[in-house]
Amino acid sequence: MVSAVHRLIEDEGVERARFLAATKAERREVDAAAAVLAEEVSRLGITHAGFAMTSLPHKRVEDTVWERKGYLTTLLVESGLDRLRQPIGVPFGPLARMILLYLQTEAIRTGSPEVVLGRSMNAWMDRLGIARGGKSRTLVSEQAKRISACRLTFFTTRGAAELRQNGAFVRDAISLTGLLDADQPTLWQDRVRLDEGFWKSLRAHPVPVREEAIFAIGSRSMAIDIYIWLAYRLHSLTEETPVSWPAMYGQFGGGYALQRQFRPKFIDSLKLALAVYPEARVDILDEGLVLHPSAPAVPQHEAKRLGIG
Repeated sequence: MVSAVHRLIEDEGVERARFLAATKAERREVDAAAAVLAEEVSRLGITHAGFAMTSLPHKRVEDTVWERKGYLTTLLVESGLDRLRQPIGVPFGPLARMILLYLQTEAIRTGSPEVVLGRSMNAWMDRLGIARGGKSRTLVSEQAKRISACRLTFFTTRGAAELRQNGAFVRDAISLTGLLDADQPTLWQDRVRLDEGFWKSLRAHPVPVREEAIFAIGSRSMAIDIYIWLAYRLHSLTEETPVSWPAMYGQFGGGYALQRQFRPKFIDSLKLALAVYPEARVDILDEGLVLHPSAPAVPQHEAKRLGIG
């Protein structure tokens, strides 16, 4: 099943499809779909399955504990403290997600919880379009600091039992000083080690995604979360599965006081996620979504190269 935006690009070409797009959101879908279709070589990204069922905040939050509930899973993220015992803050937004995606992908790719921060991350950030200076440096450094300090708790329901998993993302602080130095972009090397519990859980529950799909989504953090969720769920379905709007609001609606405010934003983000996942089969109805069994976001032979699947 080819989605409307992919059919439009196939029939009319990218430039004509952009011209025919009636809104900025539709043009964004065309651009994202075209970016993924143009990639001749798919780059494999990895994220923890927990982030397919829960998520970080989309925007800055003042609370020192962030809670998100998904299907049978609850995530608590607690802000760390600085040496003056002041809260550093909970990681949020697309940059936090991108940093974590890089760390998880490199750890699985190399088979080691110790990730080198240097030329490979420089190249990765260049592909993402993140400049190594000025405001970008400040924003990336802030999210790295928050990721380094925060604590995680995953609660998972298994029948009548509740499993609790405590930990963090990384064991030590993420140093990005050399990485974000535009004058010496290739001379610096540093390393960060994933928290042992998070590393063990990541190896047990990896979700393969297309790195270029995440890049094409760009700064839309909700669309990133929806894409990861679809990549996790759709290929494992054996029959069509309805999901209600209240369920979508519970998982993705953090920061929205009312479901009616959330719904149009979610639909825009969903369409953007579908634009970078052409194999996905999802219907949008008044009652919610209907998910259909779909081909995986990443071909299984590619995932198996890293021992996944």
